[in-house]
Amino acid sequence: MGFGTLAIIAAAGLIGPLLALRSGWNLPIVLGELLAGIVLGKTGFGVLDSDDPTFMFMADIGFALVMFVAATHVPVRDPVLRKGIGRGALRAAAVGVIATGLGIGLASLFGTGNAPLYAVLMASSSAALILPMVDSLGLGGPAVLQLLPQVAIADAACIIALPLMIDPAHAGRAAIGVCAVSACAVALFFILRKLERSGLRLRLHRLSERRKFALELRISLLIVFGLAAIAVAGHVSIMLAGFAFGLVIAAIGEPRRLAKQLFALTEGFLAPLFFIWLGASLDVRDLADHPSLIVLGVLLGVGALVAHVAMRATGQPVAIGAIACAQLGVPIAAATLATQLNLLAPGEAPALILGALVTVVISTVAGGLVARSSSGRAESAAPTAQ
Repeated sequence: MGFGTLAIIAAAGLIGPLLALRSGWNLPIVLGELLAGIVLGKTGFGVLDSDDPTFMFMADIGFALVMFVAATHVPVRDPVLRKGIGRGALRAAAVGVIATGLGIGLASLFGTGNAPLYAVLMASSSAALILPMVDSLGLGGPAVLQLLPQVAIADAACIIALPLMIDPAHAGRAAIGVCAVSACAVALFFILRKLERSGLRLRLHRLSERRKFALELRISLLIVFGLAAIAVAGHVSIMLAGFAFGLVIAAIGEPRRLAKQLFALTEGFLAPLFFIWLGASLDVRDLADHPSLIVLGVLLGVGALVAHVAMRATGQPVAIGAIACAQLGVPIAAATLATQLNLLAPGEAPALILGALVTVVISTVAGGLVARSSSGRAESAAPTAQ
């Protein structure tokens, strides 16, 4: 892997922002990056070799940082989130129960034996997609506020469950790895909170800013990579390492300077590189060779929708439930792990991504409907207020 390949990756990374340029469509940037990887990788022209060890390792770094940044956006300190955590947990659990039944049905229908994996996928909600969507569309009201804890809990729970469900034969070993990473994250929370309260972190920040040392970024990367090493040794995904430390930072309070540095490092290069690698590693032609897997992908997306809109029985509006079905991080993690461990049949990994894209489309449409409905109510109420 040379500078020419890096230049191609950097150029391909621009496709994501170009596709997402029209704000009304609410398309995630990663969609363009995945498509670029598919065109340049195994499915398309073969310009990018996803089996290159250097490319794979850099993609792993990007994956860990993508999950870290996503977790820092979970509003764990928000009083609204804490207030609604009980109802959110119940709804997330109910979705999980329904998704389990649907997962068993799909695994039986297609004869794959991956019911636990399908259940986790359909139960998941992507905080990294849904929270920015809520902010950008200006969605509000009690139903939206109750959605936030549900999404945060489902996202965290499914990320923890994925390593256990994707390879049930080694679930015990993975459980030990999950516990090890989680224990380290809890210890880090108490250590970093003490440093924050003692004022040491602020003094370090001022020194770093004055001397241009970027110490917060260096230390954060040290911790992410250290947790990733523990995750690898424990046979679990580095996804968990990045997400666990991101939650710790979110719980303590992320410094704005660190947020900007991480945004530049991750979103500017390493995240596009990861998604381009993932697209390059998928052979979408397997879907054409196995048309039933196209149906599987669509049904995974529809199943996620069914599981989430079923919360109408608890008083949640159907459109809000449709927003909650959006998933990307967990399916991408599943496809990544399965590709690396050769756990899925040919074409099954692209089917997981297809299912995720179906939910992104559904969630985007639902978000637009909720935004237009809220705007319409506000306009009709304006004359009355006058």
